[in-house]
Amino acid sequence: MKFLVFTSPSFIPDEAFYIRRLFELGLDVLHLRKPGASAEECARLVEEVPEVWRGRIVVHDHFRLCRDYGLMGVHLNRRNPAPPTGFSPGSVSASCHSVAEVARRKSGLNYVTLSPVFDSISKQGYRAAFPAEELERAAAAGVIDGRVVALGGVSLGNIPRLREWHFGGAAMLGGVWSRAGKPGFDDYVSALRRALDD
Repeated sequence: MKFLVFTSPSFIPDEAFYIRRLFELGLDVLHLRKPGASAEECARLVEEVPEVWRGRIVVHDHFRLCRDYGLMGVHLNRRNPAPPTGFSPGSVSASCHSVAEVARRKSGLNYVTLSPVFDSISKQGYRAAFPAEELERAAAAGVIDGRVVALGGVSLGNIPRLREWHFGGAAMLGGVWSRAGKPGFDDYVSALRRALDD
């Protein structure tokens, strides 16, 4: 399964260092999601990431950064619902919040995220939106497949469930960033990579 991490919505100390460590420990894709940040602030963070990893960064805002820095692609959302005009990003993905939306949108995109699959780690009171039975039916019908990434409350302990439901990847936010600056960050990220590879 693919290993994705979404940045914290706000900038955090030593963020570029942790992004580099994530890539070194096996991260496949980083989603740069800073809804309130300017293009210049996001560009500064990208510039702090070694060039070798920039081709694995997807942006949620300021799509021109994709072209300016050779990033992997863009992610469509409520703020930016359409791909950029004037250039073709390497990857176009989108946020989905229902199984029906996944079924409708995934064919025209490289991948989609479905959320929240589990109770959020980073957003208090943000509960899972799908009963297990609904995800089982979606997997059996082929709606959930290798182009659907689970987001929302994903942690080391629930990766086996994602595999049962046929998700092609797991995207994390709170489960990873809550460990930044604390002992065991590298060990946890390495354990995530191993679990996703099993």
